[in-house]
Amino acid sequence: MKSEYDVIVVGAGPGGSIAARTAAEHGLDVLLIEKRQEIGDPVRCAEGTGKLGLSKFIEPDPRWICAEVTGARIFAPDGTCVELSEKLAGKEVGYVLERKIFDRALAKTAAKAGAEVQVKTQATSLLKENGNVCGIRGKYRGDDFEARAKVVVGADGIESRVGKWAGINTTIKPKDIETCAQFLVTDIDIKADSCDFYMGNERAPGGYVWIFPKGKREANVGLGILGNRFSGKHPIDYLHDFMAWKFPDGKIIETVVGAVPASGMLKQLSTGGLVLVGDAGRVSDPITGGGIYNAMASGRIAGNVIADAIKANDVSAKKLIRYDREVGEELGKQLDRNYKTKEFVVKAEDSLMNSVARSLQGVNFEEMSVAKLLREIITRNPAMFLELAGLF
Repeated sequence: MKSEYDVIVVGAGPGGSIAARTAAEHGLDVLLIEKRQEIGDPVRCAEGTGKLGLSKFIEPDPRWICAEVTGARIFAPDGTCVELSEKLAGKEVGYVLERKIFDRALAKTAAKAGAEVQVKTQATSLLKENGNVCGIRGKYRGDDFEARAKVVVGADGIESRVGKWAGINTTIKPKDIETCAQFLVTDIDIKADSCDFYMGNERAPGGYVWIFPKGKREANVGLGILGNRFSGKHPIDYLHDFMAWKFPDGKIIETVVGAVPASGMLKQLSTGGLVLVGDAGRVSDPITGGGIYNAMASGRIAGNVIADAIKANDVSAKKLIRYDREVGEELGKQLDRNYKTKEFVVKAEDSLMNSVARSLQGVNFEEMSVAKLLREIITRNPAMFLELAGLF
């Protein structure tokens, strides 16, 4: 490891790897670090993503695609099912990945582009000079080090310390964070080409249960609950209850827990010498919690903006705010709409969810967009006009 780089990326998830790769493709000297000894492990993700979005960043590879899904089913609390086509189902439907392999494949593309990749390497603080971030202090396999950089990229997830060290307000309110638990379950009967979602405040207060297939009889089964709906019962307890109801004979072979931002994008994503990508910038979808595509999109924008800033010899906050604008243009409108939708959904009583689901029976969802779906809900449930009309 050297003592100076053009760019240091902290965190080798999808956003960090794409940022590192993009910057390296511009000819910059890039260091990509990951605090864990294995990139992609442990997994803290339902592992679903859309086909079209994924193909913008990497060629699909059967080695890290566990299942190809063609739609989604949403189950209301009373069991009423609404089926959505792949197009309408969103960015989390298309492929279910093996993130342990996928994340490493992305990191390899960064390395092949010229980035230096180091695992078991942790940032412990930032270097600053004249008000700008200019590098990191850290531990490399247990030893302290300092490395300077013209720009640091914080890609260190929902718990991002990099953003806080830089003075960016990354606080999340309890109502805007989903605490999650997930089992990898085998020997269960599932619809292998569908991602299933179960709604209901008894199953997952302020959230939902997901079943993402990873083979003919294997799936990620998980749920998230809003932080402000915690009443002493933990997500993993809700998940055990769901398993006892839905898959009493299922074999649990892996457990993961974590948190997902459901807050919408941070108001500030950059400052002098630093930008935040992925969950560190809160660009995951407030409705689904999915963040793979959005993380990669923010990473690519970061790499391009950083390259231009370094070539102009100007990495000031004024220069890097272009990153905030471009991420807002790419993702902001949808994130804002989905945050408002989330705020409506989490307040809904189970009876309302049942009523809406029943009202949508018989609708042909093969020919609808998300905006048309909202309009259809309003048409069939006029009393919801004032709450939903502003979402499209």
